[in-house]
Amino acid sequence: MNGNLYALPIPPADAFSAYCGGNAGGSNETCVSLAAIPGAEASFAIRDSKPEGAGKELRFTEAELDDFATGWARTRALTL
Repeated sequence: MNGNLYALPIPPADAFSAYCGGNAGGSNETCVSLAAIPGAEASFAIRDSKPEGAGKELRFTEAELDDFATGWARTRALTL
């Protein structure tokens, strides 16, 4: 890998796991979905389920995503 996660193909649609919440549910539910990036070790693509987010994703290494998740949890005083 050349270090550019955006140069790699997007994971197939069925590879994404959805994490939903914050809405009333149903067809208006908003989700964030996550999938491992094929061809990259411990790297992930995150996308938004809202129509205006279609075709756009953010890509992170495992370390970057872990840093974000732990920082977010700490900032919000969340525990697992």
